[in-house]
Amino acid sequence: MIMGLTGGIASGKSTVSALFARKGAALVDADIIAREVMLPGHPVLAAAVQAFGDGILHSDGSLDRARLGEIVFRDPEALQTLNQLTHPAIRREIKEQMYVLEQENPQRLVIVDIPLLYESELDHLFEQIIVVYVPRRVQLARLMARNGLKLDQAEERLKSQMDIELKRRKADYVIDNSGDPGATEQQVASLWDKLGLI
Repeated sequence: MIMGLTGGIASGKSTVSALFARKGAALVDADIIAREVMLPGHPVLAAAVQAFGDGILHSDGSLDRARLGEIVFRDPEALQTLNQLTHPAIRREIKEQMYVLEQENPQRLVIVDIPLLYESELDHLFEQIIVVYVPRRVQLARLMARNGLKLDQAEERLKSQMDIELKRRKADYVIDNSGDPGATEQQVASLWDKLGLI
């Protein structure tokens, strides 16, 4: 079984996907794939430099993520340009990884962690979708603390994604990650049992 896992920024998707992996699920992480396509020498990074200029690079040729973030989160057109450059390559790699894992062991749950699953219209790829949920105010507070952002910067990033409440309504399953870690772990264990996984 292949399930998509998504949520809002700073909702704790990585925490929840790690809990599933600990129970025995295979994991495909779109964030890792997205970082790989922006490594020096990759054609996607070269295309991004062509679109946004050398200013998005550190002196060693690696991507300056903070600088690129400043550009795209303030300008919807720039964000769309970046997505058009990166998403096709990321999608290809996600599909390849998840199908290989499924063929290796058809009985094993494959969790595909994609932050922008609904925004990228990838929900059709999955039998069911899990949304990791926290209320917007918790999202904002965690994002500001994690990334050292001011309130207006954090709000800009939230606005670039589908509203968390809408994601929650679209989900087949919801893991509420706004409480303590033990409560989140218990929800993952309950869903694991409900899905009949061993």
